[in-house]
Amino acid sequence: MSQFQALIFDVDGTLADTERDGHRVAFNQAFKSLGLPWEWTVERYGQLLSTAGGKERLQRYWQEDQPDFVPRPDEMTWAATLHKVKTQFYKTRVQAGGLPLRPGVQRLLQEARQQGIRLAIATTSAPENVVALLATNLHSDSPGWFEVIAAGDMVPAKKPAPDVYLYVLEKMGLPPEQCLAIEDSRQGLLAATAAGLQTVITRSHYTQAEDFREAVLVLDHLGEPDLPFTAIAGNVGTATYFDLTLARALLA
Repeated sequence: MSQFQALIFDVDGTLADTERDGHRVAFNQAFKSLGLPWEWTVERYGQLLSTAGGKERLQRYWQEDQPDFVPRPDEMTWAATLHKVKTQFYKTRVQAGGLPLRPGVQRLLQEARQQGIRLAIATTSAPENVVALLATNLHSDSPGWFEVIAAGDMVPAKKPAPDVYLYVLEKMGLPPEQCLAIEDSRQGLLAATAAGLQTVITRSHYTQAEDFREAVLVLDHLGEPDLPFTAIAGNVGTATYFDLTLARALLA
């Protein structure tokens, strides 16, 4: 039996349900501020989420929906510039308290810190987005709770490639058998399992119908003592919320 050492969290959809009312809204604000007559609907943004990374979604969008658009001076520079504008709108929205953590997240993080379980993040989101989300919803020093905060642009390939998880494992000096990943999407699940990690899924707004057959456990959320989770797949025994006892049982 491997000794349980660390929890590795995805961010968007996992720590908070940020996509529909966070990133999507911020992209639309960025479009408007730059004089672009574009708007991503809830449905269209859900389709774009199958492409990992905000800059990559921009490129897909104008190629599929705006074929006459010519980015200046080139595709990557234009996408990076717009993405920086979008990030500022997103951070403002987060700091206004508009994107709370999902049920059970704060409780699980605090339990892990109390019991000496190491914490890390593996995300495709920009690091500044992660820091804003944590500092606003937890404590100003909470980004420091995480030994590694790894973002998509720090590795060669984004999810579903395993690169970001392999990076975290290398930085922490841990084998995957001693860690548990927490994700919300199939892309994240594929990335984590390709890195050798057992993975718990907490389905989010956009991932309700995705295929999670490789997950060790699929839940609607992590749950609280007074807000039980619903287990969609996997064995939770008598547990009604996800805690370190259940995490250890899954790894065992």
